[in-house]
Order: sequence, then C-alpha cells, then structure tokens
Amino acid sequence: MSPTRPPVDPPGDDTLDLRVDDLVALLDGDLLDSVAAWGPADTPVGSFRLVPVRIERDLPLLTRWMNDPAVAAFWELAGPDTVTAEHVRAQLEGDGRSVPCLGVLDGTPMSYFEIYRADLDPLARHYPALPHDTGVHLLIGGVTDRGRGVGTTLLRAVADLVLDHRPRCTRVVAEPDIRNTPSVSAFLSGGFRYAAEADLPDKRAALMIRDRVLRHVL
Repeated sequence: MSPTRPPVDPPGDDTLDLRVDDLVALLDGDLLDSVAAWGPADTPVGSFRLVPVRIERDLPLLTRWMNDPAVAAFWELAGPDTVTAEHVRAQLEGDGRSVPCLGVLDGTPMSYFEIYRADLDPLARHYPALPHDTGVHLLIGGVTDRGRGVGTTLLRAVADLVLDHRPRCTRVVAEPDIRNTPSVSAFLSGGFRYAAEADLPDKRAALMIRDRVLRHVL
C-alpha cells in the first residue's frame, strides 16, 4: 500500500507549481488542512487517529517496520535508521505537500501513513488530476494486524477523515504497485475504485480513487 520512492521530490521540474489558493495556504503554513488536528475516528477495530511523525520519538519504530521484508519489498527503505530518517525528514522539512503520520489504534502505534497533495506531486503528471486531490500511502507495521481486514478498515477511515476535513478535496487517490495484490484488494474493499494503470518512473501502479460523491455507496 505504498510508494517505491519518497512522495516529496526536491524542488525543480519534478514538483508541480502551486496555485493561488495553495500559495495562500502555504503562507498560512498548511497545504493539507491541519492533519494534526483531525481528531480520532471510531472504527470497527477501535479508536484510530493520525499522529504526525516526530523523528526523535518515532524513528526506531519506523526503521524496524521498514526493515520487515514484506514492507521493504515495496517501500525500498530497508537499511540503517538514516535511510528512514532521510525519507521522513524530506517531508517534515518540505513545504507541507506531504505529512508523515503514525496510525495509532486504541493508543498503540501500529501503522504508518503519508497524506499528500497528489495534485502537487509528480504523480499528477500520470493521471488527470483535479485540484486538491489527496493521496494516501500506507503500511501496516505489525504482522498480526495484516491479512485480517485491518488495512481495509483503516483505509476507509483515513479516506473519510480526508473528506471530512478537506472540503475542497473531491477525491482521495492512491497508487499501489500493481504487483501488490493484497494492497490493491484492500483499497477496493475500503471503498476505492480501480481507475486505471499508470506507468510511473519506478513501477506500474494501480490508480485507486475514492470519490466524495460515492463515499456512501462504495
């Protein structure tokens, strides 16, 4: 449920330009409508919330997850903690296009999310992006939480949080590796629709979309 590259690229040709409303948001210091303040979501598996990552607190946990072979196969961030730190720090020190978060379930960190502006990401060059499209990357940290529907539940919850707190966003999008069939299946079960395949620089991706207008149907 994950990228094979960092979601935030350095400034330059690979970064899409900000629109006027985004420049205003950037001046206010927030391109993603205050993810840290979104609050908890009640889910069938417990109370869930997104907690923005703090490197000094969360790096050992994230590094351990990134070195799990099942995670490393798609995130490609296995190695010493400096590898994970560089990936996370690029987002924390960027302009706010991507916010790395721990997924905390009933008080226990058990997953990692990246909430990002897909319309301002290089991904937007590979599909017909709409303003304020919001992207999601996910990994489930604990082996015991995989393969029993937890990922599906959390994807639905996070998509709902995005749509509830980002009124200008009409779609939540994701681009899992087409080979990652458990991930694609989780998105489908979580209310996303399979829109297309996209040839990204480092993978062939399944473009998954959850539409605001269909959120109570799918």
